[in-house]
Amino acid sequence: MKPHWNPLLGCPRVLKRWVSDVRSPTIYALSTKQGRSAIAVIRISGPTTLDIFKRLSRIDDDKRLQRHRFANVRKLYDPKSGVLLDEALSLFFKGPNSYTGEDVLELHVHGGNAVVKCVLNAIKYLHDSSAPVRYADPGEFSRRGFQNGKFDLTEVEGVRDMIDAETEFQRVSALSSLKGETRQLFHRWRTEIVKNVALLTTVIDFGEDHDIEEVNELFGRVAQNIDLLEAEIVNYLEKVRRSEILMKGIKLSLIGPPNAGKSSLLNVLSNSDSVIVSDIPGTTRDSIDIPLDVGGYKVVIGDTAGIRSFEDADTIEKEGIKRATTKSLESDIAVIILPVDLQEINSDLIKHIENLKSSTSSCSENILVALNKSDLLEDPSQHGQIIKQFSELLKLPESSFCLLSCANRDGINSLMATLIERFKIITLTTNSDPISISQRSQDILSNDVLHGFHEFRSYNGTDDVLATESLRYSVEGIGKITGEAVGIEEILGVVFSSFCIGK
Repeated sequence: MKPHWNPLLGCPRVLKRWVSDVRSPTIYALSTKQGRSAIAVIRISGPTTLDIFKRLSRIDDDKRLQRHRFANVRKLYDPKSGVLLDEALSLFFKGPNSYTGEDVLELHVHGGNAVVKCVLNAIKYLHDSSAPVRYADPGEFSRRGFQNGKFDLTEVEGVRDMIDAETEFQRVSALSSLKGETRQLFHRWRTEIVKNVALLTTVIDFGEDHDIEEVNELFGRVAQNIDLLEAEIVNYLEKVRRSEILMKGIKLSLIGPPNAGKSSLLNVLSNSDSVIVSDIPGTTRDSIDIPLDVGGYKVVIGDTAGIRSFEDADTIEKEGIKRATTKSLESDIAVIILPVDLQEINSDLIKHIENLKSSTSSCSENILVALNKSDLLEDPSQHGQIIKQFSELLKLPESSFCLLSCANRDGINSLMATLIERFKIITLTTNSDPISISQRSQDILSNDVLHGFHEFRSYNGTDDVLATESLRYSVEGIGKITGEAVGIEEILGVVFSSFCIGK
């Protein structure tokens, strides 16, 4: 039996890739940062790239012009006056084997402002109505690469994240998309969903060729496959959410009573006098955020006002205490700085620590206690006993405590190592590298792909057509992320290649 046209799947749709031709403008731009530097890179891409280079270098012999991926040193001339502009290193990439998929030329000129300006003006002068040349729009080189099939949207977003990366783990996070790992994962999900759509399509189009038992088995298999895919995508989104902390910065707040050493510890961690240190209580009255690179992690450390009784604070300090308690509740990690003297721990601080432990945004694993001023302890054998006493008082495990001295920097390295281990737990990077995708992609996975799975379950067993349409909605969701679309030919291709129909 031949398959009939299924109106549910609609008209065939394929993703049209843009192909450059002589009517497409050649674009150019300064690819390095503006300003005085040793080298500046000017990038040119488009159908008239080699013609532009011919006129700039005054070389007509194609054999001497420029070979693919070979570097040459060439003199560049003003095409209007013939004046020598610069002597530059040139690199040519023949399309489609280039970043944009078109002919691409890179001119590595000297980085003086005057040199860059005159070379850019010379390229601009070569514009012609029959062979347009213009300055590139933001991101246009990457856009042409996507349109010419060099990479998908997840890789484009990876390029942007790689440029924005400030720390080692941000770089690693962006690299997963840039290397195509995200594309491969999404392609696998897309392929699996298409296979399940094809399974359902066999029932819709060829149901009379199957008995009831076969049909039920097919539906059961699809439902099981979708359950497994959903669990994988949900876990992936959770890891992305945790890894996002790496991009925005782990929020770490320093809290404690006045004069415990919060500002001193911040100065030690930042290796600078970022905040004022004084033995006068209430010196810090507002929250101060300082971004730092701690072991490859971007961390935003917040110094806060000392927490003590409102009765002992003036109006401004009271507001500072309120902000300190709020900030610590919203942080990813709270480091409580306490002096080694138990007598200096006030009831207001103990009450706030209880709130920290029971808050939804924090837990005891995300609380560290730094017992400062260990240099005042004459007997090192007291250390274990002091930690035990504080552990019993605050009802926190002894593993959450460390002794240190901001005065002589004892214990700082141990605190840093503990913090890094906590960072790994928070961001789920203990056993694997971080991953990142754009907020756009996260929204589509949640609102399109997972929503399609939910709708499939609501129709499964009651309406085969709508159940199939729900999965098709999920496929198109992934297509929105990667830039791919699904058509009838692809689904029927899977049907005919994978299943025996018309038996």
